[in-house]
Amino acid sequence: MPLAVVGVSHRTAPIEVRERFAFGRAEMAPALLAATGGRAGEAVLLSTCNRTELYLALPEDGFSVEQAQAILAAKIGETAQGAARWMYVHRDRQAVDHLFRVTSGLDSMILGEPQIQGQVKEAYATAREVAGPSGPVVGSALNRLFQSAFAVGGRVRSETGLGHGAASVSSAAVELAKKIFGSLKGRRALVLGAGEMSETTLECLRGEGVRTAIVANRTFDRARELAERWGGEAVRLDDFGTALPAVDIVICSTSAPHPVLTRERLRRALPGGPRQPLCIIDIAIPRDVEPAVGDEPNVFLYNIDDLTQIVDDSLDRRRAQLPAAEGILAAEVEEFWAWYASLAVVPTIRALREHGERVRLAELERAGRHLAHLSERDREAVEALTRSLLNKLLHAPTVRLRDAAGNGRGTAALDTLRYLFELDHPPPGDAGPERDETMTEARE
Repeated sequence: MPLAVVGVSHRTAPIEVRERFAFGRAEMAPALLAATGGRAGEAVLLSTCNRTELYLALPEDGFSVEQAQAILAAKIGETAQGAARWMYVHRDRQAVDHLFRVTSGLDSMILGEPQIQGQVKEAYATAREVAGPSGPVVGSALNRLFQSAFAVGGRVRSETGLGHGAASVSSAAVELAKKIFGSLKGRRALVLGAGEMSETTLECLRGEGVRTAIVANRTFDRARELAERWGGEAVRLDDFGTALPAVDIVICSTSAPHPVLTRERLRRALPGGPRQPLCIIDIAIPRDVEPAVGDEPNVFLYNIDDLTQIVDDSLDRRRAQLPAAEGILAAEVEEFWAWYASLAVVPTIRALREHGERVRLAELERAGRHLAHLSERDREAVEALTRSLLNKLLHAPTVRLRDAAGNGRGTAALDTLRYLFELDHPPPGDAGPERDETMTEARE
C-alpha cells in the first residue's frame, strides 16, 4: 500500500491561492471519503492557514494520487493540470519525511512554531471519526504514521532548541503590531474569533501591556468566556463594528468562509475614516478581511504572509539547531520505513509458514502409521520436536526477508523465496513425502 501526500503550502502558493484550497470542518468528511475512492484506502486531510494536504495510504489497484490531486483542484474550480503549478506530491519515504517535518515545525513559515503539532493532531482526530463503505478512512498504516509523527515532533522540541523562542503565528502578529506602534502599552485591541489562535493572541497582547481587549465571536458564550479569562470585553461577531472606533489594533482569526470585515462595513463603522492609525492583521485562511480595506486612509492591513518579514532575534539560534533536528528526523524516518516496508513481506512469510506447517503435518501423519506403539507422551515429544525444527528452519529466512524489505531489496527477495518454495503455484500434494524422499535420495 503506497504512501503519498498531495498538497499546497506557503512554499508553493500565495495567500490568495491558499485560501481557496482551505477546507472547512463540514467539508472534511466528504473530501476524505472521496480521497479513499470508496475502496480500502486511508486518508487524513490537513488544512491550516499555511497548508492544505491530503495524506494517503492507497491500495495497489485502488485510488490514485492523480485522483487525489483532482479533488484538491476541484476545491478551487480547476482541473488537476491547471492547479499543478501550486501542488506538490511526495511518495513513500519522502511522504513520511514531509509529515515529520511538518509536525516538528521544520516546514513552518515560522521555523519551530509550536501550533502546527496541535493542528495536525486535530486533523488526525477528525479523520478517525470518518468511515465509508470499506470502513474507517484511517487504518493501521496512517495510524502508525501519525503516531510516529507526533513522537518525532515531541523529540525535536524536547531534545533540541528548535522551539525555544519560536514565535507562533499569533505572537508574530502581535510582534508586527508592536513594530508598527513602537509599544502596545495602553493600546486597545479587537480580536475577531475565539479559537486557540485567538486565545494565544490575547495572551500575547496582555503581555505587551494592551489596555483593552475586545473579543468578537459568532458564539457569544465562547467570546465571553475568553474575554473574562484575559480581562477583556465580549461582543457578538455581528456587532464588532461598534468596537472599531475605539480600537487601535484588529487581529482576525475566525473560521468564516468569507470576509467578515469588508470595505463597506468599515466605512459604516468609521464614516469619516479612522482618526488615528488602525492596524489590521489578518491571520485567517480564508482571509477575514477584504483586501480593499487596506486602501482606506489611515488603515494598515497585513496578512499572514507579511509575518515572514518580521525580524526574529532568536531565528539564528534556532537555525543552529537544525542539524540536531535533521538527525532525529533521519533516524525516525528510517525506523518507520523499516516497519512499513516489512508489511509487504507479511503475506509471503505467512504463506511460507503455512507451507511448512502443511509439510510438517503431512510427514507426521505418514510417520504415525509406523509409530503406533508410542505412548501419548512420546507422541507429544515428536510433535514438539517437529514444530521446533520448523520454527528454527524458518527463523533465518523470516528475519532476512524483513531486513531485505527495510533495505529496499524486498521485491527481489520475495520473488526468490516464492519461486524456491513454489508459494504461488504449489504442486499437487504440496511437495508430499514421496517427492521429498526422491529428492533426498538424489542428493545422497
